[in-house]
Amino acid sequence: MRNATLYEANLQGACLANADLSGSDLQQANLSEADLRGASLRKANLSRANLYRANLGYLPSTWGRPTSKPADLTDADLSEANLSETNLIGANLHNATFTRGERSQTH
Repeated sequence: MRNATLYEANLQGACLANADLSGSDLQQANLSEADLRGASLRKANLSRANLYRANLGYLPSTWGRPTSKPADLTDADLSEANLSETNLIGANLHNATFTRGERSQTH
């Protein structure tokens, strides 16, 4: 699904774990409560997307190791995205844009 056009798509609750959505247009998409663990969202446009309660991080297991890898949001555009109650634990946010002109410096 690389470079997919999913503008305003309703993906609420979708299981997109480990999906390759690199370079995709997800502007204004509804990704609330979606499972995006391990998804590649490199250079994806998620501006004004609804990520309320989406899972982009990993879930720790009872053995102390993660059960899945977190999402890769390198160079993703998250301008004006709703990140309320979103799990971003461990997610790669390197160079991600959260507001126009500002980029994350995380590694």
